[in-house]
Amino acid sequence: MAERFPEKPAVIMSGSGRTVTYRELDEASNRLAQVFHEAGLRPGEHIAFMLENRWEFFAVAWAAQRSGLYYTAISTRLTADEAGYIVGNCEARAFVTAASLAGVAGQITEGNERLVLKLMLDGAAEGFSSYEEAVAAAPAAPLEKQVEGMDMLYSSGTTGRPKGIKPANDFNPFGTPGVLFHLIQFLFAPDEHSVYLSPAPLYHAAPLRYTMTFQRFGATVIVMEKFDAEKALSLIQEHRVTHSQWVPTMFIRLLKLPAEVRAAYDVSSLKYAVHAAAPCPIPVKQQMIEWWGPVVHEYYAGTEGNCFMYVNSEDWLAHPGTVGKPVLGEIHVLDEAGEELPAGETGVLYFDKGPEFVYHGDPAKTESSRDPKGRGWTTLGDIGHVDADGFLYLTDRQSHMIISGGVNIYPQEAENLLAVHPKVADVAVFGVPDPEMGEQVKAVVQPMSMADAGEELAAELIAHCRDNLAHYKCPKSVDFREELPRHPTGKLLKRVLRDEYAERSQA
Repeated sequence: MAERFPEKPAVIMSGSGRTVTYRELDEASNRLAQVFHEAGLRPGEHIAFMLENRWEFFAVAWAAQRSGLYYTAISTRLTADEAGYIVGNCEARAFVTAASLAGVAGQITEGNERLVLKLMLDGAAEGFSSYEEAVAAAPAAPLEKQVEGMDMLYSSGTTGRPKGIKPANDFNPFGTPGVLFHLIQFLFAPDEHSVYLSPAPLYHAAPLRYTMTFQRFGATVIVMEKFDAEKALSLIQEHRVTHSQWVPTMFIRLLKLPAEVRAAYDVSSLKYAVHAAAPCPIPVKQQMIEWWGPVVHEYYAGTEGNCFMYVNSEDWLAHPGTVGKPVLGEIHVLDEAGEELPAGETGVLYFDKGPEFVYHGDPAKTESSRDPKGRGWTTLGDIGHVDADGFLYLTDRQSHMIISGGVNIYPQEAENLLAVHPKVADVAVFGVPDPEMGEQVKAVVQPMSMADAGEELAAELIAHCRDNLAHYKCPKSVDFREELPRHPTGKLLKRVLRDEYAERSQA
């Protein structure tokens, strides 16, 4: 794209306003690719980087992508122990970070003898070389041989250590489109006139992959340093955003803005508002379609890349709650014995005819993702069913299931109900230990106002659930917090809450 649109903005940072052209991005990534090569890194080897949302994130990612390297973007919210494990486990030979993360970065890399290159932006701490100096000294010419690299991202670690998801790489010549490129081209029709808004942290799979793919089309990518609902609306209006990607939590926060604030911004430029990553409560999506029009598109997929379900607004309105039909992969719904279930019956979702993947260095985890009858089908650990028209509906994560008195309860139903209650800002529903029933259903709520927190609101929320769900699916008790643990991506960290309550029960 640098040859076609050298002075076109490739990245605009929404907070600072820093604009980076395709020529600048191409040159920066070429120089860093040369630095990697000079350090001895060759196709198939690995780098890791930990950066906040900033334009250099793309320079690092594209440098690895054009060098045939595997690259792992690491959450800036991880502890040194968590991030250090990932850097070691992925066998990184280079690590890139920034001075704002110097404290944790030093701990991450301490004693890691595999690392031959450690670069730091904005001033180098002890043990690191200056990113700026290394890049400035390198030639801006492309590597003599450029081949496509691959990201290798890590699961969120719902149980135990996170797992690196390693896709197969054929090391095609740099510029060869991959599967995601063709999917995005087919579904969302981007081109050099597109403007893509990315409101989430770039280290997350979808923001990383979609922003880079849109850059392959020559689009301008607007990056938010941190999500803010009203700021997102202002960016859509200011930059005439055509494409964007969201998670349901962001939709909920947008909808909870005052009506006059929502009405103050022109969002008519939006052609595709894509959402994924978590189930979206039906009322939330209905309200978003009413507000933004039939531009709301949903997909269901995983970092593993083994499937891709898709649904547009029209089909969703005809099948409320669906996450779509297969565009990549074939669905199989299995019972506990591995037998296929008919339409309408709920079971574990497995997928066939999608790309292969393994969990790096963990053959047991890889094996557990395959179907029990050895047919080569793979699962992301989700529960759901397919209707008579072939549309998929998610029930919950397998790991989130509550077993109370021998009955399986999927907390997503109660969570979706409570999320749209006018007095609820955020909510988590999960199982906590119960001496008689094994587990009981617990809700932890962030109220719109902490002044409302107390027994009266708890009773109101439980009654709200019982008016709409079977009583056994509803919370037995409600606790209140000023904030729930979430990734900046919007993903709810139920594991943190479950672990806390499990420890309490043992105290």
